[in-house]
Amino acid sequence: MSTAVRSRFKTGETCVRSGYYDFDGYVDGSTSPAPTANERQIPLERDETFPPIRSCNKACWWKFNRAK
Repeated sequence: MSTAVRSRFKTGETCVRSGYYDFDGYVDGSTSPAPTANERQIPLERDETFPPIRSCNKACWWKFNRAK
């Protein structure tokens, strides 16, 4: 059984670790439209749901940056 901690999460998944998360690409592999500056990093609390990029409502990947 792996004990590795995941560092990448998809829109719709539940946050398991409070902290700051960085945009890490769209789930569909596209590169546009670019997220706004305010959307590139988000704070999330444990049990919150990873959001889409709101300006275009696209599912994306989020990568853990640092704890709160």
